[in-house]
Amino acid sequence: MPHIAILGAGITGVTTAYSLQQRGFDVTVYDRQRYAGMETSFANGGQLSASNAEVWNQWSTVIKGIKWMMQGDAPLSVNPRPGWHKVSWMAQFLANIPRYKTNTIKTAGMAVAARAGLAEMADRSGVDFDFSPAGILHFYMAEKDLKHARMVNGLLEQGGLERHELTADEVLAKEPTLRGDVIGGFWTESDSTGDIHKFTMGLAKWLITQGVTFKLGAPVTDLHVRKDGVYIECNHEERYDGVVVSAGVASRKFAQLLGDSVNIYPVKGYSITVNLDDAESQAAAPTVSLLDDKAKIVCSRLGKSRFRVAGTAEFNGENRDILDRRVRPLIKWVETHFPEVSTENCVPWAGLRPMMPNMMPRVGQGKSDRVFYNTGHGHLGWTLSPATADAIAHTMTARFQSNSHPLIHKPALQEA
Repeated sequence: MPHIAILGAGITGVTTAYSLQQRGFDVTVYDRQRYAGMETSFANGGQLSASNAEVWNQWSTVIKGIKWMMQGDAPLSVNPRPGWHKVSWMAQFLANIPRYKTNTIKTAGMAVAARAGLAEMADRSGVDFDFSPAGILHFYMAEKDLKHARMVNGLLEQGGLERHELTADEVLAKEPTLRGDVIGGFWTESDSTGDIHKFTMGLAKWLITQGVTFKLGAPVTDLHVRKDGVYIECNHEERYDGVVVSAGVASRKFAQLLGDSVNIYPVKGYSITVNLDDAESQAAAPTVSLLDDKAKIVCSRLGKSRFRVAGTAEFNGENRDILDRRVRPLIKWVETHFPEVSTENCVPWAGLRPMMPNMMPRVGQGKSDRVFYNTGHGHLGWTLSPATADAIAHTMTARFQSNSHPLIHKPALQEA
């Protein structure tokens, strides 16, 4: 039975551990944090959103970024200080603009395929993560934004996603608590919501009962490949038959140690968790999950008493500081669109999304046939991870399936 190390106990690392364990691998997961799901998988927008599969590689994104560069509360913030990593990443981002349509279609297809995997994981583990088949409602207040959404809808349909355009009245009928000059929207009934941290923690605890080892509070200080295996240094050196790098923004550093290039950039996103402490706020908060495309803000109801609002993108290196000027727009958005919800008790958070320049996850083998990657999911880690975990497990099963390493083979749900 091959012994595989996974670097990272976020959503991609834990779902990868599940997929490998189900195929008969002996799995050990490393993470520097004391608990699973403590970094980017801690407090995202809560959406399982195939409807948000549009990649960002467009000239319009670049133009908006330049206009917003000196506006501290803008949806997209770029620190103008130059740096080779940032410059090289942005150059590759621009080079992928011609692939915008192709990559959007592929991402939508992965997101649709991931749903079955998530349902299987939740059913087998029995984890409670405030799941709700709430659907996701995109809403618009400008005709040009709605026109662009119609174009995007055609791409999402090619990826296998079904969603429907709504009039302004139909939008407000779906979510009567919403306030604003809405002119229309799109409804994706098949999308859903949940608490990513509760899911990641719960799945990790269940995997321990199934024989998966978690080495938490255990930062990996070095790793390298030899002929007979992969060696990981964490207090002391240990040998594995292979390694999967699912370490979020740290994946770039680990890839360099392994002789690979994985050009992930840390794109900071913010969220607030609005604690609905009174009956009035609970009644005034939406039950449908929403996405405001213009503001780049999403929201999800997490059970009766929590309301998660998330958004913005900040290019500022590996900086985890929570800045008031980036949190304030989220609070203002709640007060504008849901004025009867109390924002007295809001908990801010910021996490670093691991983004590749083409906005596609890096899923596959490295230069060594003992090294694999499942990382770089950007703003869609929660949405895509069951599909990419299944895909990398399928690849690794083919690699290690031999007389010397007989595996319990489980057919892939669908390879990303």
